[in-house]
Amino acid sequence: MIEYLPKHTQIRDLHLNQYGMEQCVPGHYFGPAVRDHYLIHFVLSGTGIFETGRQTYRLSQGQGFLICPHSITFYQADSLHPWEYCWIGFSGLQAETFLKQAGLHSDAPIFTFDRNEEWHACVSAIMESKRTILGRDLKLTGLLYLMLSLIVQDNATTDTENAGNDRKQFYVTKVLDFIEMNYANRFSVADVADFVGLNRSYLCSLFKEHIHSSIQSYLVQYRIQKACELMNQRELSIGDIARSVGYEDPLLFSKMFRKNMGVSPKEYRTRLRMGEVPWER
Repeated sequence: MIEYLPKHTQIRDLHLNQYGMEQCVPGHYFGPAVRDHYLIHFVLSGTGIFETGRQTYRLSQGQGFLICPHSITFYQADSLHPWEYCWIGFSGLQAETFLKQAGLHSDAPIFTFDRNEEWHACVSAIMESKRTILGRDLKLTGLLYLMLSLIVQDNATTDTENAGNDRKQFYVTKVLDFIEMNYANRFSVADVADFVGLNRSYLCSLFKEHIHSSIQSYLVQYRIQKACELMNQRELSIGDIARSVGYEDPLLFSKMFRKNMGVSPKEYRTRLRMGEVPWER
């Protein structure tokens, strides 16, 4: 069973090209051949071999292999215990990035997988999606993301030398993302720590080490920056702008604005409308 899918020009980051499942006959093979997209085969039962470059891998149930675009590959079912496998073929601007999260690339094409039931559920959902008339392309893309995330969970690798620094940067990035998405809402540093999943004191120390600012100071500066961007919108009052950047109290907003910009919000807006370039302190 196999289905080839049409190219979707509006979904460029990741797109399912084909999928299928096959119980191979003894000795069944494909290749040597070259593909123009990525293919992942997952072995459901039996055994077989996969060859790429000068490497030959013998695979069995619970293992899979990646075929990269423009790589010469060959694979063959065992003559006594031929494998049954399912596969997904995909392409997209982010495909290589997502595969690297699982440590998969042309020089490391083999992975193990212990989430058979979840994988089968995804494959079944893909097959059943043939009944979907509207929005099928979005559903297939969502299932593809899910399948790749399952592989990443079981196979993600990190450079041990840089793992500590990468992890710290990961937490700092989560704080920055949280502030970017929630600066207009009321929240505390404790809320940020809960979101990131770290002790508050440790997170504050980590953030200051990387950003050279406390979380609270960074949040204030970010809110004031957003307020400055809204000053040109004449339909918004100063109070409207204050609420839009997370300040319910306009007096507190004015105080923080003057502290960061050196002038009141009203004076800043006046100078901006007169064509003067406002300054930052």
